[in-house]
Amino acid sequence: MTERYEVVVIGGGAAGLSGALMLARARRSVLVIDGGSPRNAPADGVHGLLARDGMPPAELLARGRDEVRRYGGHLADGEVDTVTRDGEDFTVVLAGGRRVRAGRLLVATGLVDELPEVPGLRERWGRDVVHCPYCHGWEVRDRPIGVLATGPLSVHQALLFRQWSDDVVFLRHTAPPLGDEQAEQLAARGVPVVEGEVASVEVVADRLAGVRLRDGRLVAREVLVAGPRMVARAGFLAALGLRAVAHPSGAGEHVPADPMGRTDVPGVWVAGNVTDPAAQVGAAAAAGALAAAAINGDLVAEETRRAVEARRRDVFSAETEARVSELVAGDRRHGL
Repeated sequence: MTERYEVVVIGGGAAGLSGALMLARARRSVLVIDGGSPRNAPADGVHGLLARDGMPPAELLARGRDEVRRYGGHLADGEVDTVTRDGEDFTVVLAGGRRVRAGRLLVATGLVDELPEVPGLRERWGRDVVHCPYCHGWEVRDRPIGVLATGPLSVHQALLFRQWSDDVVFLRHTAPPLGDEQAEQLAARGVPVVEGEVASVEVVADRLAGVRLRDGRLVAREVLVAGPRMVARAGFLAALGLRAVAHPSGAGEHVPADPMGRTDVPGVWVAGNVTDPAAQVGAAAAAGALAAAAINGDLVAEETRRAVEARRRDVFSAETEARVSELVAGDRRHGL
């Protein structure tokens, strides 16, 4: 017999676990399915999260899983292959063939960072190749920083990282030529522009030493900023007619939803980076909790509707039975 849960949470990061915790505390039967590949795994610590700043991501998630279990929530490891509508429920099929049914879905699968194709870049990702100033700025402060420009948002990245270091270089790489206003902004902030495509990342003694341009020049840097293309992990939702679309910021894609995380598909909510690519851990966790509250409210509304319908049926049956009894008694009084 296929297992059934009131809510299945797909994705066990900050958003998914926070939502599962809220639902378990609301006495809902909830299952979290997690593929075990968190986006922030390469990072040494989570930053900007009140009372947990610097905590290793794996430790944060382990604590979250323990809290979900404490309130009766269930967790399962695995990748989701497909999700289909099955009457009023959803059927979730995992890669190993396990099938579960769910009354509601909370999708918190996050995203995948597609990095620029520069040899040596991915191996340094989350260490001395970074992308978010609010996640890594303090840790790389006052060091020589290079911004690998690949698109129109790269200028904004350079201006942001200039807040943490006086030594920032704009490596134009594959970005379009700078407009007059952008060039003036960089010049005004003391950010020199280096023309030429980056061919590789140079590493010495397991430390970033700089980047090598295709013409052979070496630009010495200790930190490299690279803006990834953010791709939502949402392919398994296609059978429901729910697909990721381009995010308005131009940084990648997301699954659209209302402020509570409700999607256009009834019964499906999203939270975290799958719908908000810029959300840090704290924002993702808050979004998961908010979506969970909306899901619980939706379930309460459905339960109340069904209870009212059942009560009306009971009242109608009782009134009908009383009326029939009254008619039978009347017939007997008249000898019928």
